[in-house]
Amino acid sequence: MNKRILLALCVLCMAVLGISVPSGAWTVASNNIPLDSPVYAWLDKLAGFGLVRSDIKGIRPFTRAEAARLLLEAEENLSNYPELASSSLATDLLVEARAALAREAGLYRAPATAPNLDYLIISSAKARYVYLDGLPRSYERPVYDPGNDGVFGIGHGLRPKNPYPSSVRQHGTEGAPLSENNEGIVYRRGHNVEFRFTSEAFLGRWGALLVEPMGLYSERDGMRQARLNKGYLKLGSDAVELEVGRDANWLGLGYRGNITLTNNARNFDQVKLSSPEPILLPWIGALKYSLILARFDEVATIRGTRHPYFFATKLSVKPADFVEVGLNLGRQVGGPGVDNSFGSLLRGFVGGTNNDNSNSVAGLELRFRIPWLRNTEVYGEFSGEDAASFWPIVESYVAGFYIPRLTASGRDDLRFEYFFGNAALYTNGTFPEGYIYHGMPLGHSQGGAAQEFYLRYSHWFTARNNLALEYWHSERGNLGRVPVSGVMQAVERKDAARATWTLPLYGEFDCALSYGWERVRNRNLVGGQDRTNQLASFLVSYRYR
Repeated sequence: MNKRILLALCVLCMAVLGISVPSGAWTVASNNIPLDSPVYAWLDKLAGFGLVRSDIKGIRPFTRAEAARLLLEAEENLSNYPELASSSLATDLLVEARAALAREAGLYRAPATAPNLDYLIISSAKARYVYLDGLPRSYERPVYDPGNDGVFGIGHGLRPKNPYPSSVRQHGTEGAPLSENNEGIVYRRGHNVEFRFTSEAFLGRWGALLVEPMGLYSERDGMRQARLNKGYLKLGSDAVELEVGRDANWLGLGYRGNITLTNNARNFDQVKLSSPEPILLPWIGALKYSLILARFDEVATIRGTRHPYFFATKLSVKPADFVEVGLNLGRQVGGPGVDNSFGSLLRGFVGGTNNDNSNSVAGLELRFRIPWLRNTEVYGEFSGEDAASFWPIVESYVAGFYIPRLTASGRDDLRFEYFFGNAALYTNGTFPEGYIYHGMPLGHSQGGAAQEFYLRYSHWFTARNNLALEYWHSERGNLGRVPVSGVMQAVERKDAARATWTLPLYGEFDCALSYGWERVRNRNLVGGQDRTNQLASFLVSYRYR
């Protein structure tokens, strides 16, 4: 695995140094599309119709210029599918995507015409009312990690056998029931009101700026919260872009979650170097990269103060239209209270050991698109955690399939996704709080020592009128069970369902109605502690695309 990481870094350096052929002319700088924007679903549907083929999904958010490139590709390919000219959904998707990406689509092939200074005081906004009848689950628990691992469940001994009955500890919380992947925003019981808006500015074709403040009011305890949810400056475009500020990231192919990095936890301040658009390399194909550098907040632990640096890197390669390969790495490293010598750093880089100064999650992912099966996609991620010996073999998985055209019209789609988090996933001895930020997992929302089955069906009336039905079953406690106060941990099982109807309200205003229900048995791994949670929300958004 570490050889693959070294290879990824070498290719990344090649790309940054210009040993590459960009996919097109230097384009215009643009801001990122929010991860909950319908633009991603529109592009997925267009790919399902065969109109988009060069998309690389493993690195998000997309820039608006990258989404415009994919839109232009879809418009050009439409002539190759005359039967789609009569498809009201396909044409409606193209119309709505062009309206949402009007600036970037207009400037993409003529970036020199971009004004020297342009700005939008309010480029988008949304207000959400949430009523929550429920309590979050805590992920705090001791876990038995037996060690003695093999690879893919085959063999043993790559890590030593662990003789201790309770060797690691999971930390964190889900934040709020039925509200995963929400950039660390936590709703309380009762009534909640959230509001955010974005302001943008553009410096010719070279720079872009975005600011997104947000406010949250919770009626139950009168909590009022205001913070900068996002705010960054971007310089560059096409093959090399530098972003400095606070932003959300999603590294992986999963829809419900990934192992390395998602927007489940609060957005953090970062410096990011990336390629917004694919780079064409001989013998390799289309390539995109992202390198994120940050420093997490100072935390007091039982082992002393920890104030680690964090970096994540992702390399995605598309050697052909139907396949995408990705390499992921997320790492906490250094800071006070740990060995910051060069030897410790080197040991941590080439593999996890008992005395290095890092905590890493690294993995490989694949995505296949099957054109003859209505462009159905099959994808999976394998990741390992360096849990105290030389090999980061502690295995976790995300796997799923997506059928974008369940029916010939393309108005129905279906997705299934499975997550398996190893008992030691997101735990660490050097950083006892684990792989979390502000109490929530940086990766998959369900945390470590858990598994989940997820199913989603949606029907499209129009591009802006969509009804989605979701169901998921998750379990915690059946991995690494240990006795607590003489009582064996129970297996926590959760069954949840949610319906979301998104539709146009007026002009550029949209709304979304959502209701979720879940039944949690043996909550927090305590036998007989059952609970039902409900969450209802109403969202009004203005140009939030």
